Amino acid sequence: MLGLKLPTDPRWVNIVEKNIDEILTDHAYCEQKAASTAISLIIGFPEYTELVREMTALAREEMGHFKMVHDRIVARGKSLGRDRKDIYVVELLKFFPKGGSRTTQMVHRLLYAALIEARSCERFRLLSEELEDRELAEFYHKLMISEAGHYTMFLKFARQYGDRQEVDRKWEDLLEYEASIMKDLGKNETIHG
Repeated sequence: MLGLKLPTDPRWVNIVEKNIDEILTDHAYCEQKAASTAISLIIGFPEYTELVREMTALAREEMGHFKMVHDRIVARGKSLGRDRKDIYVVELLKFFPKGGSRTTQMVHRLLYAALIEARSCERFRLLSEELEDRELAEFYHKLMISEAGHYTMFLKFARQYGDRQEVDRKWEDLLEYEASIMKDLGKNETIHG
């Protein structure tokens, strides 16, 4: 369903199991960044009423997810650690050239967002199936369902606002590029890395 060209090595879960506090901190910041992305799309493309409506709901939902993750961190007797660079996203954002029309820029941002949500969904699925902590596994199962909806929403908007054939070609090219990035990742206690 997600179309990812390279699945995450299931051994990534073993790294996560040994570093739950680190993964929760990274996850909290991923949710905050997802909310920021939604807000950024509203600010950048306010004339797209349906997009603004959906991004408003998404920003609210992602901050709700942030709170859920933060509450888990606090319940574990910890505090939110510092944000760190997401190497996956840094590398991913190098794919499309800068510039172009506003529509092209919007489509590229929507495709990036769709792919980040798809990878998050895939990682959450792994966590929901493989974590020994069944309560945390169930938590990730619920988030996986939500992320799948976000992935499809971003892809739908890219196809709606861009030329469908061109968007589909760019999506396939981006998926191939993302697979090349993932070959060197999956060795850290981060949601994407």
